[in-house]
Amino acid sequence: MVIARNLSVAKSKLKPLFSLSRFSPSLQNHHPLPSPAHHHRFAEGKGSSVSASPFPSSYSSCHPFTSAAAAKSQKPSSSLILSRDGNVDEATPSAAVCPGCGIRMQDSDAKHPGFFVKPSSRDPSYKSRVRLVPIALESEVSSSLKKGFVEDSENPQTSAASTGGKFSGRPVVCARCHSLRHYGKVKDPTVENLLPEFDFYHAVGKRLVSASGARSVVLLVVDAVDFDGSFPRRLAKLVTEAIDENYTNWKEGKSGNVPRVVLVITKIDLLPTSLSPTRFEHWVRQRARDGGAGVIKKVHFVSAVKDWGLKDLVEDVKELAGARGHVWTVGMQNAGKSTLLNAMGKCAGGGSEAKVIHLTEAPVPGTTLGIIRVEGVLPGNAKLFDTPGLLNPNQITTRLTRDEQKLVQITKELKPRTYRIKVGYSVHIGGLMRLDIEESSVDSIYVTVWGSPYLPLHMGKTENASTMFEEHFGRQLQPPIGVKRVQELGKWVRHEFTVTGNSWDSSSVDIAAAGLGWFAIGLKGDAVLGVWTYDGIDVVLRNSLIPYRAEIFEVAGFTVSKIVSKADQDLNETKRKRKVREVAVAADAA
Repeated sequence: MVIARNLSVAKSKLKPLFSLSRFSPSLQNHHPLPSPAHHHRFAEGKGSSVSASPFPSSYSSCHPFTSAAAAKSQKPSSSLILSRDGNVDEATPSAAVCPGCGIRMQDSDAKHPGFFVKPSSRDPSYKSRVRLVPIALESEVSSSLKKGFVEDSENPQTSAASTGGKFSGRPVVCARCHSLRHYGKVKDPTVENLLPEFDFYHAVGKRLVSASGARSVVLLVVDAVDFDGSFPRRLAKLVTEAIDENYTNWKEGKSGNVPRVVLVITKIDLLPTSLSPTRFEHWVRQRARDGGAGVIKKVHFVSAVKDWGLKDLVEDVKELAGARGHVWTVGMQNAGKSTLLNAMGKCAGGGSEAKVIHLTEAPVPGTTLGIIRVEGVLPGNAKLFDTPGLLNPNQITTRLTRDEQKLVQITKELKPRTYRIKVGYSVHIGGLMRLDIEESSVDSIYVTVWGSPYLPLHMGKTENASTMFEEHFGRQLQPPIGVKRVQELGKWVRHEFTVTGNSWDSSSVDIAAAGLGWFAIGLKGDAVLGVWTYDGIDVVLRNSLIPYRAEIFEVAGFTVSKIVSKADQDLNETKRKRKVREVAVAADAA
């Protein structure tokens, strides 16, 4: 029988085993640290400047970062200048910015945006093979082990030259992107407060509407399940005005670069599969026109998760961009821009991920911090850019904590929850929105709630609404999570809508709250509805997106959910403890 010991190929090179051993030389003697990179300043509009240093594009993002102690030992550099213009400029090398979020990279200050750690050099095949060495052929203590090294007798010539002196193929990312990719959260959110506000018009807007230069293609990305909350109205109007003006100049023989607008509706896998595509496209075009997008070249419905519609989108974008066009991906925060571009890159590369930089994807709003020039998707000299998401302060998600956002965000296919109610009754969506049936020309109205299944609902008499607010908001009705958060979200205000319907069998209108969901109203007659939510949240009346309702109706009271059950348990435990104290006090008094 031959006994063998497993030695990975990673030990095929000479590697120190213990840096503290008196038998081994210092690690730094064999792996000297690179000298600090020189920071080059590039002029970025409005007299500002940014710092950058050339970094190898072959750094890998899959290795963990060094210890916090090592980061603290480095003194912050006062010469670091902040910028969110990314690598939109040709003079800025792609390796100078984080390929995940677009922020300028630096390795001198861990408390500064863009900090990264150079990963250690490692043979890319260190996990791929295992070499078996019979123990009978090994000496009791090898000479190499005495010196603190393990050497490979099979291929002693293996060195950094075999890998070209490079790390693994994927580029390194900043500490923030590393934390988002591996842990789903930002490790130190306070670092982002140092960044200047992103000036969209200065960085992107003026390039989109420029009458000269490369052809502009605008990918207007909108979330299918939060259309009105994620539709960038101001940007749409800006581009439409530029189209009208530049087209007039072009007809007069002047320079006129007419932007091409491609409306991309993402996350369509979250909509019910029974929704008619033709009806949905008509609805989308109408809402886009109402939002300011007067001229739309193409409309695409895609799912980056299920690869729906990506091939047609990529082909159309290539055709519109031509050989030298610039394609700008724009939209609100968390609309799915980075996820879409990653999926487009995989589709354009035939499933190969080697050509495309992986943008950081996370459910955290505002994942992308700077402009990123995405390589490997468009042919020739055409360029594709990812841009930071625009902030909509009127979306309810902007006021919620991360745990509260998880309850609100729609991550599964929407399912209807329908009530048949009369005048004088109300429906709550968590502690965020309430619908009151105030007046109606008919006996009953069908109200269907479309939103996250994790949101608890409640139906009851409107006269008890104040009691619900005081006793159940932050408890059974979440978000907000906790009573204190109710006051932090702002003032509870009322909106009034007069609605008209012509069918009992389908919903006629929707009342939607930005970032939350919507009520679909079905009736054959007229009604006056009161909608309550927090001050500043956008609430709109629109034609119904999904006309049908649930076959089985919800009953009065709270819907069954873990949140309600946990709140009831806590309430019962509080009552039990109060009763025990009362009994104890009565016994002492006796």
